[in-house]
Amino acid sequence: MINLKKSISLIALSITIASGRLCAQAPADNQELQKKAAEWVNELKLSDEVKKQKVQTAIAQHLTEVRDWHNAHPVKDNPGGINPGTGNTLNNLDWEVIYCSQKPKTVHENLMNTLKAALTPQQVEAVLDQYTIGKVAFTLKGYEAIVPDLTEKERAEILKNLKQAREQAIDYKSMKEISAIFEIYKTKCEQYLNSNGRNWKQLFKDYVNKRNAEKAAQNKK
Repeated sequence: MINLKKSISLIALSITIASGRLCAQAPADNQELQKKAAEWVNELKLSDEVKKQKVQTAIAQHLTEVRDWHNAHPVKDNPGGINPGTGNTLNNLDWEVIYCSQKPKTVHENLMNTLKAALTPQQVEAVLDQYTIGKVAFTLKGYEAIVPDLTEKERAEILKNLKQAREQAIDYKSMKEISAIFEIYKTKCEQYLNSNGRNWKQLFKDYVNKRNAEKAAQNKK
């Protein structure tokens, strides 16, 4: 009986300590998100303080809700299954994306409505670029390098897809998840190029061979 009481006490103590750690971490995490939101808004150099605070609050709230949903739906054990579109086995990252995609639409809508009401379209894009560390411009440069004679029509379609990826990706917490969203739209870009007379695999192969040849030449110097 004594041992049982002692075990119960130890369990209770462990729970109390763990709860204390979580409570201590939460304010720190929240402060980090508040700091991130403030830094992003400061980059916009807004002169209207009311508008500035409104945007900052909306970003901080969105970051918090994305984090909380992500943390409340951890993928500890892979549930298994296959992707019905490809037949590939679903991995942990697939399930992270699936779970995070199930968050209420209002999480996204509340942020975007505030941004669009308070900022110019260019400023809204600047905020979304902060979320996704400039992946739109970086990825577009990659396509321009791989397809040197990219037409304006092709470029516009690729840019449209990448911007859709960016807006969707802001609702995911980790860079792995954000990159996974971009991969969906990169596939669409490559399918588009293939359907318009391009051979994406050959273009990519030619680009890799060119880069390898350039590196080899550089190493000989």
